Amino acid sequence: MSHSSVHLAGREQGTAIDGVLPLPDPFRLHHGGELHGAKLAWRLTGAAGLPVVIVLGGISAHRQVFDAENERQGWWHEIVGAGRALDTRRCRVLGVDYLGGSGESTRPVAGAEPPSLSSYDQAEALRCLLDHLELPRIATIVGASYGGMVALAFGERHPERVGRLIVISAADRTHPLSTAWRSVQRRTVRFALAHGSGEQGMEIARALAMATYRSGEEFAARFSSPPTRVDGRFEFPVESYLFARGRDYARRYQPESFLCLSESIDLHHVDAARIVVPTSAVAVREDQLVPLEDMRALAARLPNGRLHEISSPHGHDAFLKEAGQLRPILACAYGEC
Repeated sequence: MSHSSVHLAGREQGTAIDGVLPLPDPFRLHHGGELHGAKLAWRLTGAAGLPVVIVLGGISAHRQVFDAENERQGWWHEIVGAGRALDTRRCRVLGVDYLGGSGESTRPVAGAEPPSLSSYDQAEALRCLLDHLELPRIATIVGASYGGMVALAFGERHPERVGRLIVISAADRTHPLSTAWRSVQRRTVRFALAHGSGEQGMEIARALAMATYRSGEEFAARFSSPPTRVDGRFEFPVESYLFARGRDYARRYQPESFLCLSESIDLHHVDAARIVVPTSAVAVREDQLVPLEDMRALAARLPNGRLHEISSPHGHDAFLKEAGQLRPILACAYGEC
Protein backbone atom coordinates (compact mmCIF):
# COMPACT_ATOMS: atom_id res chain seq x y z
CA MET A 1 0.00 0.00 0.00
CA SER A 2 1.37 3.39 -0.94
CA HIS A 3 1.47 6.37 1.41
CA SER A 4 -0.89 8.23 -0.92
CA SER A 5 -3.57 5.55 -0.72
CA VAL A 6 -3.50 5.67 3.08
CA HIS A 7 -3.58 9.46 3.07
CA LEU A 8 -6.74 9.38 0.97
CA ALA A 9 -8.30 6.89 3.40
CA GLY A 10 -7.95 9.07 6.50
CA ARG A 11 -6.81 12.38 7.93
CA GLU A 12 -3.18 13.00 8.73
CA GLN A 13 -2.25 13.97 12.32
CA GLY A 14 1.51 14.54 12.39
CA THR A 15 3.09 11.12 11.88
CA ALA A 16 -0.27 9.34 12.31
CA ILE A 17 -3.20 8.90 9.94
CA ASP A 18 -6.67 8.63 11.49
CA GLY A 19 -9.88 7.47 9.89
CA VAL A 20 -13.40 6.25 10.63
CA LEU A 21 -14.55 3.41 8.39
CA PRO A 22 -18.27 2.76 7.71
CA LEU A 23 -18.80 -1.00 8.01
CA PRO A 24 -21.16 -3.04 5.80
CA ASP A 25 -24.78 -2.22 6.61
CA PRO A 26 -26.15 -4.26 8.19
CA PHE A 27 -23.13 -5.61 10.06
CA ARG A 28 -24.25 -9.09 11.08
CA LEU A 29 -23.11 -10.39 14.47
CA HIS A 30 -21.81 -13.86 15.29
CA HIS A 31 -24.24 -14.38 18.19
CA GLY A 32 -27.24 -13.09 16.27
CA GLY A 33 -28.60 -9.65 15.53
CA GLU A 34 -27.00 -6.91 13.51
CA LEU A 35 -25.63 -3.36 13.74
CA HIS A 36 -26.87 -0.58 11.48
CA GLY A 37 -24.67 2.34 10.57
CA ALA A 38 -21.69 0.70 12.29
CA LYS A 39 -18.26 2.31 12.01
CA LEU A 40 -14.70 1.49 13.04
CA ALA A 41 -12.21 4.18 14.08
CA TRP A 42 -8.54 3.50 13.29
CA ARG A 43 -5.06 5.02 13.41
CA LEU A 44 -2.00 4.05 11.35
CA THR A 45 1.39 5.35 12.47
CA GLY A 46 4.80 4.90 10.86
CA ALA A 47 6.80 5.24 7.70
CA ALA A 48 5.45 3.93 4.40
CA GLY A 49 7.08 0.72 3.23
CA LEU A 50 7.52 -0.81 6.67
CA PRO A 51 5.61 -3.98 7.61
CA VAL A 52 2.19 -3.27 9.13
CA VAL A 53 1.47 -4.63 12.62
CA ILE A 54 -2.00 -4.47 14.18
CA VAL A 55 -1.71 -3.86 17.94
CA LEU A 56 -4.68 -4.64 20.21
CA GLY A 57 -4.99 -4.44 23.99
CA GLY A 58 -7.58 -4.93 26.73
CA ILE A 59 -11.19 -3.76 26.54
CA SER A 60 -10.25 -0.21 27.54
CA ALA A 61 -7.47 0.04 24.91
CA HIS A 62 -8.00 2.28 21.89
CA ARG A 63 -6.48 3.24 18.56
CA GLN A 64 -3.78 5.46 20.09
CA VAL A 65 -1.29 2.69 20.85
CA PHE A 66 1.57 5.18 21.19
CA ASP A 67 2.38 8.74 20.10
CA ALA A 68 5.54 9.40 18.13
CA GLU A 69 5.45 13.07 19.18
CA ASN A 70 4.80 12.51 22.90
CA GLU A 71 6.30 9.30 24.26
CA ARG A 72 4.08 9.35 27.38
CA GLN A 73 0.86 9.18 25.35
CA GLY A 74 -0.86 6.00 24.21
CA TRP A 75 -2.10 3.01 26.16
CA TRP A 76 1.05 0.93 25.36
CA HIS A 77 3.62 3.70 25.42
CA GLU A 78 5.95 1.77 27.75
CA ILE A 79 6.29 -1.03 25.19
CA VAL A 80 5.72 0.53 21.75
CA GLY A 81 7.82 3.30 20.18
CA ALA A 82 11.13 4.06 18.53
CA GLY A 83 13.76 1.81 20.12
CA ARG A 84 11.27 0.18 22.48
CA ALA A 85 10.26 -3.46 22.82
CA LEU A 86 8.01 -3.15 19.77
CA ASP A 87 10.27 -0.88 17.72
CA THR A 88 8.32 1.49 15.50
CA ARG A 89 11.43 2.20 13.44
CA ARG A 90 10.87 -1.31 12.03
CA CYS A 91 7.10 -1.40 11.57
CA ARG A 92 3.94 0.61 11.08
CA VAL A 93 1.38 0.30 13.88
CA LEU A 94 -2.33 0.02 13.17
CA GLY A 95 -4.67 0.48 16.13
CA VAL A 96 -8.46 0.57 16.40
CA ASP A 97 -11.22 1.56 18.77
CA TYR A 98 -13.12 -1.65 19.50
CA LEU A 99 -16.70 -2.03 18.39
CA GLY A 100 -18.78 -1.64 21.54
CA GLY A 101 -16.09 0.31 23.40
CA SER A 102 -15.95 3.91 24.53
CA GLY A 103 -13.98 5.28 21.57
CA GLU A 104 -15.17 6.65 18.23
CA SER A 105 -16.24 3.28 16.85
CA THR A 106 -19.88 2.26 17.20
CA ARG A 107 -20.76 2.02 20.87
CA PRO A 108 -23.86 0.88 22.80
CA VAL A 109 -26.68 3.34 23.33
CA ALA A 110 -26.73 4.75 26.86
CA GLY A 111 -29.56 3.21 28.85
CA ALA A 112 -30.12 0.38 26.37
CA GLU A 113 -29.10 -3.27 26.55
CA PRO A 114 -25.82 -3.60 24.64
CA PRO A 115 -25.50 -6.14 21.81
CA SER A 116 -23.66 -9.41 22.35
CA LEU A 117 -20.37 -9.01 20.48
CA SER A 118 -17.96 -11.80 19.65
CA SER A 119 -14.21 -11.67 19.16
CA TYR A 120 -15.15 -12.91 15.66
CA ASP A 121 -17.12 -9.68 15.12
CA GLN A 122 -14.06 -7.60 16.03
CA ALA A 123 -11.99 -9.74 13.65
CA GLU A 124 -14.48 -9.18 10.82
CA ALA A 125 -14.31 -5.42 11.40
CA LEU A 126 -10.51 -5.65 11.12
CA ARG A 127 -10.88 -7.57 7.86
CA CYS A 128 -13.06 -4.78 6.49
CA LEU A 129 -10.44 -2.23 7.57
CA LEU A 130 -7.63 -4.10 5.80
CA ASP A 131 -9.73 -4.18 2.64
CA HIS A 132 -10.34 -0.44 2.95
CA LEU A 133 -6.64 0.28 3.40
CA GLU A 134 -5.78 -1.97 0.45
CA LEU A 135 -3.71 -4.29 2.61
CA PRO A 136 -4.13 -7.85 1.30
CA ARG A 137 -1.76 -9.20 3.97
CA ILE A 138 -0.15 -7.73 7.06
CA ALA A 139 2.94 -8.88 8.92
CA THR A 140 1.57 -9.52 12.41
CA ILE A 141 -1.23 -9.02 14.88
CA VAL A 142 0.02 -8.42 18.41
CA GLY A 143 -2.84 -8.88 20.86
CA ALA A 144 -2.81 -8.75 24.65
CA SER A 145 -5.71 -9.73 26.90
CA TYR A 146 -8.95 -9.15 24.91
CA GLY A 147 -6.81 -8.12 21.96
CA GLY A 148 -5.21 -11.56 22.00
CA MET A 149 -8.65 -13.13 21.76
CA VAL A 150 -9.43 -10.97 18.73
CA ALA A 151 -6.07 -11.93 17.19
CA LEU A 152 -6.89 -15.63 17.59
CA ALA A 153 -10.33 -15.12 16.06
CA PHE A 154 -8.78 -13.30 13.10
CA GLY A 155 -6.16 -16.01 12.68
CA GLU A 156 -8.85 -18.70 12.54
CA ARG A 157 -11.10 -16.84 10.09
CA HIS A 158 -8.56 -15.06 7.87
CA PRO A 159 -5.22 -16.92 7.95
CA GLU A 160 -4.26 -15.68 4.47
CA ARG A 161 -4.34 -12.06 5.66
CA VAL A 162 -1.69 -12.22 8.41
CA GLY A 163 1.83 -13.64 8.65
CA ARG A 164 2.06 -14.17 12.40
CA LEU A 165 0.14 -13.82 15.66
CA ILE A 166 1.66 -12.78 18.98
CA VAL A 167 -0.88 -13.48 21.70
CA ILE A 168 -0.19 -12.34 25.27
CA SER A 169 -2.35 -13.52 28.19
CA ALA A 170 -5.24 -14.72 26.02
CA ALA A 171 -6.35 -18.30 25.47
CA ASP A 172 -8.78 -19.91 23.04
CA ARG A 173 -11.48 -19.92 25.71
CA THR A 174 -12.15 -18.16 28.99
CA HIS A 175 -11.54 -19.81 32.36
CA PRO A 176 -14.75 -20.19 34.42
CA LEU A 177 -13.18 -18.53 37.47
CA SER A 178 -12.42 -15.45 35.39
CA THR A 179 -16.00 -15.47 34.15
CA ALA A 180 -17.12 -15.68 37.78
CA TRP A 181 -15.27 -12.48 38.67
CA ARG A 182 -16.49 -10.63 35.61
CA SER A 183 -20.08 -11.83 36.11
CA VAL A 184 -20.10 -10.18 39.53
CA GLN A 185 -18.68 -7.01 38.00
CA ARG A 186 -21.43 -6.91 35.37
CA ARG A 187 -24.16 -7.58 37.94
CA THR A 188 -22.78 -4.69 39.99
CA VAL A 189 -22.91 -2.31 37.04
CA ARG A 190 -26.42 -3.43 36.01
CA PHE A 191 -27.70 -2.98 39.57
CA ALA A 192 -26.16 0.48 39.75
CA LEU A 193 -27.59 1.49 36.36
CA ALA A 194 -31.06 0.35 37.46
CA HIS A 195 -30.75 2.70 40.45
CA GLY A 196 -29.37 5.66 38.54
CA SER A 197 -25.78 5.22 39.78
CA GLY A 198 -23.96 3.83 36.76
CA GLU A 199 -20.71 5.64 37.49
CA GLN A 200 -20.58 4.36 41.06
CA GLY A 201 -21.27 0.84 39.83
CA MET A 202 -18.40 1.17 37.38
CA GLU A 203 -16.13 2.34 40.18
CA ILE A 204 -16.88 -0.77 42.25
CA ALA A 205 -16.65 -3.12 39.27
CA ARG A 206 -13.30 -1.69 38.20
CA ALA A 207 -11.96 -1.93 41.73
CA LEU A 208 -12.81 -5.63 41.77
CA ALA A 209 -11.25 -6.04 38.33
CA MET A 210 -8.02 -4.41 39.47
CA ALA A 211 -7.79 -6.97 42.28
CA THR A 212 -7.62 -9.69 39.62
CA TYR A 213 -5.13 -8.01 37.29
CA ARG A 214 -2.10 -8.06 39.59
CA SER A 215 -0.47 -10.77 41.69
CA GLY A 216 -0.59 -11.46 45.42
CA GLU A 217 3.17 -10.91 45.49
CA GLU A 218 2.81 -7.35 44.22
CA PHE A 219 -0.05 -6.51 46.58
CA ALA A 220 1.91 -7.87 49.56
CA ALA A 221 4.90 -5.69 48.64
CA ARG A 222 2.89 -2.52 48.04
CA PHE A 223 0.03 -2.61 50.53
CA SER A 224 1.23 -4.22 53.77
CA SER A 225 1.11 -1.03 55.85
CA PRO A 226 -1.68 -0.67 58.46
CA PRO A 227 -5.04 0.95 57.74
CA THR A 228 -5.88 4.55 58.55
CA ARG A 229 -9.12 6.03 59.87
CA VAL A 230 -11.21 7.82 57.27
CA ASP A 231 -14.59 9.28 58.25
CA GLY A 232 -14.65 7.23 61.42
CA ARG A 233 -13.78 3.86 59.92
CA PHE A 234 -10.67 2.01 58.88
CA GLU A 235 -9.55 2.20 55.26
CA PHE A 236 -6.86 -0.16 54.03
CA PRO A 237 -4.06 0.92 51.68
CA VAL A 238 -5.09 -1.62 49.04
CA GLU A 239 -8.69 -0.39 49.34
CA SER A 240 -7.61 3.21 48.68
CA TYR A 241 -5.65 2.11 45.62
CA LEU A 242 -8.42 -0.03 44.14
CA PHE A 243 -11.13 2.58 44.46
CA ALA A 244 -8.91 5.39 43.21
CA ARG A 245 -8.32 3.38 40.05
CA GLY A 246 -12.04 2.61 39.93
CA ARG A 247 -12.98 6.29 40.08
CA ASP A 248 -10.52 7.18 37.33
CA TYR A 249 -11.93 4.48 35.08
CA ALA A 250 -15.58 5.28 35.77
CA ARG A 251 -15.10 8.89 34.71
CA ARG A 252 -13.95 7.94 31.21
CA TYR A 253 -15.66 4.65 30.35
CA GLN A 254 -19.32 4.18 29.45
CA PRO A 255 -21.06 1.54 31.64
CA GLU A 256 -22.83 -0.03 28.65
CA SER A 257 -19.50 -0.37 26.84
CA PHE A 258 -18.03 -2.13 29.84
CA LEU A 259 -20.99 -4.54 29.91
CA CYS A 260 -20.67 -5.22 26.19
CA LEU A 261 -16.95 -5.96 26.05
CA SER A 262 -16.75 -7.70 29.43
CA GLU A 263 -19.40 -10.13 28.17
CA SER A 264 -17.51 -10.47 24.88
CA ILE A 265 -14.48 -11.76 26.79
CA ASP A 266 -16.58 -14.46 28.43
CA LEU A 267 -18.27 -15.43 25.16
CA HIS A 268 -14.88 -15.93 23.52
CA HIS A 269 -14.27 -19.48 22.26
CA VAL A 270 -12.29 -20.18 19.11
CA ASP A 271 -11.07 -23.43 17.55
CA ALA A 272 -7.31 -23.37 18.12
CA ALA A 273 -6.81 -26.42 15.92
CA ARG A 274 -7.92 -24.34 12.92
CA ILE A 275 -5.46 -21.49 13.55
CA VAL A 276 -2.66 -22.42 11.17
CA VAL A 277 -0.95 -19.01 11.32
CA PRO A 278 2.43 -19.19 13.14
CA THR A 279 1.56 -18.10 16.67
CA SER A 280 3.70 -17.03 19.60
CA ALA A 281 1.67 -17.46 22.78
CA VAL A 282 2.94 -15.63 25.86
CA ALA A 283 1.91 -16.86 29.31
CA VAL A 284 2.51 -15.06 32.59
CA ARG A 285 2.93 -17.54 35.42
CA GLU A 286 1.33 -15.20 37.98
CA ASP A 287 -1.68 -14.35 35.80
CA GLN A 288 -4.89 -14.98 37.77
CA LEU A 289 -7.24 -14.30 34.84
CA VAL A 290 -5.57 -16.47 32.20
CA PRO A 291 -3.92 -19.35 34.08
CA LEU A 292 -0.67 -20.84 32.87
CA GLU A 293 -2.39 -24.19 32.29
CA ASP A 294 -4.82 -22.57 29.84
CA MET A 295 -1.99 -21.01 27.85
CA ARG A 296 -0.14 -24.32 27.75
CA ALA A 297 -3.32 -26.01 26.52
CA LEU A 298 -3.74 -23.35 23.82
CA ALA A 299 -0.18 -23.83 22.60
CA ALA A 300 -0.70 -27.61 22.49
CA ARG A 301 -3.81 -27.21 20.33
CA LEU A 302 -2.24 -24.76 17.88
CA PRO A 303 -0.88 -26.48 14.74
CA ASN A 304 1.95 -23.94 14.49
CA GLY A 305 2.28 -22.51 17.99
CA ARG A 306 5.13 -21.78 20.34
CA LEU A 307 4.73 -20.99 24.03
CA HIS A 308 6.82 -18.42 25.89
CA GLU A 309 6.50 -18.35 29.67
CA ILE A 310 7.48 -15.27 31.64
CA SER A 311 7.23 -14.40 35.32
CA SER A 312 6.04 -11.05 36.65
CA PRO A 313 4.56 -9.66 39.88
CA HIS A 314 2.29 -7.60 37.62
CA GLY A 315 0.27 -10.73 36.76
CA HIS A 316 -2.24 -10.18 33.95
CA ASP A 317 -0.97 -6.61 33.56
CA ALA A 318 2.54 -7.84 32.74
CA PHE A 319 1.96 -6.98 29.08
CA LEU A 320 1.88 -3.30 30.12
CA LYS A 321 5.10 -3.42 32.13
CA GLU A 322 7.53 -6.15 31.12
CA ALA A 323 9.34 -4.48 28.22
CA GLY A 324 12.56 -6.39 28.79
CA GLN A 325 10.96 -9.82 28.76
CA LEU A 326 8.70 -9.01 25.83
CA ARG A 327 11.35 -7.43 23.59
CA PRO A 328 12.74 -10.66 22.03
CA ILE A 329 9.22 -12.03 21.53
CA LEU A 330 7.86 -8.86 19.96
CA ALA A 331 10.84 -8.69 17.59
CA CYS A 332 9.06 -11.49 15.70
CA ALA A 333 6.45 -8.92 14.66
CA TYR A 334 8.86 -7.59 12.01
CA GLY A 335 10.86 -10.76 11.40
CA GLU A 336 13.75 -10.21 13.80
CA CYS A 337 13.35 -13.19 16.12
